[in-house]
Order: sequence, then structure tokens, then C-alpha cells
Amino acid sequence: MTARAPAIAAPAAPPAAVGRMALGAMLLSTTSIFVVLAQVPPTVSAFYRMLFGGAMLLGWVVLTRRWVRIGWHDLGLALLPALGFSLDLIFWHRSILWVGPGVATLLTNFQVFLMALAGWWVYRERLGTWFAPGLVVALAGLWLLVGAHWALFDARHRLGVWFGLASGVAYTLYLLSFRRALSGHTALSAAQFLGLMSLLSALLLLAWGAFEGDTFALVTARSWSALLALGFFGQVVAWLLMVRAMPLLPASMVGLLLLLQPALAFVLDVLLFRRPTGAGDWSGLALALAGILLGTLRGARQK
Repeated sequence: MTARAPAIAAPAAPPAAVGRMALGAMLLSTTSIFVVLAQVPPTVSAFYRMLFGGAMLLGWVVLTRRWVRIGWHDLGLALLPALGFSLDLIFWHRSILWVGPGVATLLTNFQVFLMALAGWWVYRERLGTWFAPGLVVALAGLWLLVGAHWALFDARHRLGVWFGLASGVAYTLYLLSFRRALSGHTALSAAQFLGLMSLLSALLLLAWGAFEGDTFALVTARSWSALLALGFFGQVVAWLLMVRAMPLLPASMVGLLLLLQPALAFVLDVLLFRRPTGAGDWSGLALALAGILLGTLRGARQK
């Protein structure tokens, strides 16, 4: 009788990395609120998020004497995540203003299914047994939130829904390219690379905003304070926590922990902006979150 080789269990995710990722996702849930409070065009708020956040990050790197010379290789690595994040913000900020912070954040976080598929295709991470049923449940929840009221929405609201979903595709491109860059492909620290990427993204957003004819002048204290908070919490603290955790976690777990962002954003939308929310909306949110959870369960096991 031939002895069967023992199965090799996948290494457990480091608890510290899981905690950093979770806290970063919770802080990210506030970013859509600051976008609304800033009262500026969507590309303008996206530009200042990246400009303020990138400048703060690089300033912190200089003050802590951790600066490393940036080479052309680093610029090349940062270009793809900068493009992905710029597209994400262009779509997402419009969705926030047109459908509300809660639903817009939930829509963009459907990227967890794309992340799980990318983990299966690129990193050979096994999809969980409940991936397909989870997707069905999540789509059912999405239908309760937006599909059931589709005929009542105006054209801009409908476009905002599609923009929210499109931002999830761009968000996936950002997360995967950033994860790859920080997995031994650059000598820059996470903070310096994130600052570099943020400033590159700001340049792309500035060019897009100029093409749209936006004005980037900030004339009110409310706009300044909201955008500074957006850059600090959304681009510095939250992502500094997350980019340090991402290389240590499988792609599917990254998507799972990001689930905290849409849940809290929806609650904040209801509490702060009095979003009209009935039993069907809460049921839709619960189903969407449960479906996303089911769809990413056991996705970290290696083949």
C-alpha cells in the first residue's frame, strides 16, 4: 500500500497584515463622504486627493530620511497603477455625486470578484466552492438596490450606476499592478512608491480636467478642508496601511477585507446625508455583501 503524501496547507495570512488591511479599508469608507462635502467637480476632487496625498507622503519620506533615488524603472512601474487609479477616480467620483456615496462605493467594490478571478488566473489561487453562487447572490442584492428602481431613475443616475461598475474594473487594474510592483520589483518603500504614483495620477487627472474645461481654483474653506482630509485619510493613512499589507496577502483576501469599505460607506451615507432607505435597500445591501463574502471564501488556497 502506497502512503499518500500529506497535503501542504497554505500559509496563514499574518494577523498584523490582516489588521492593517482592515483598518485601511475602514478609513477608505470615509473618502466618498469627503467627495460630496468638497462641492467641486469630480475630476477636481480626484486631482486634489492625489496631489495633496502624494505631497504629504513624499514629504513624510524625506522627513524620516528614507528617501531613495527614483529611477526610470520606478517611474515605469508606477505608470500603470497611476493610470488605473486615475480611471477609477474619474468613474467613481461621478458615481458618488450621481447615485450617492453608499451605492457608488458598493458598486466599485464588486471588484472583489475580478480580484478573485485574477488571483486564480495569475497567481494560481483556487476559487472557492461558493464563488459562483456568491456572485449570483451579490447580483440579486444589486438588483434590489438599483435594478428594482431602474425605471424611476433619470439618465444621469443610470449612467452613475454604470460608472460605479466601471470604476471597479479600473480599481482591479490598480490593485493588481500595485501589488506586483511592491512584490520585490522596486527598491522604493511603500510610502515613497505610493507618493510617486499619486503625483503621476494627479498629472493625468490635471490633463483630463483641463480637457473637460474644469477650473481647479478652490475658493471656500469647506472645499480646502474636505480635500485636505480626503488626501490625508484616503491617500496617506488608509493606503499606507493597505500597501504594506497587500504583498503579504493573497489577492482574494485583499478583496474580502475591502468589503468593509462599502458596508461602512453605505451606513455613513444614510446617517450623514439622510439617504432614503427602505427594507428593500437594506436587504439588497445585506445580500450584496453576503454574496461578495461567499464569492471570496477559501479563495486563498493554493493549487
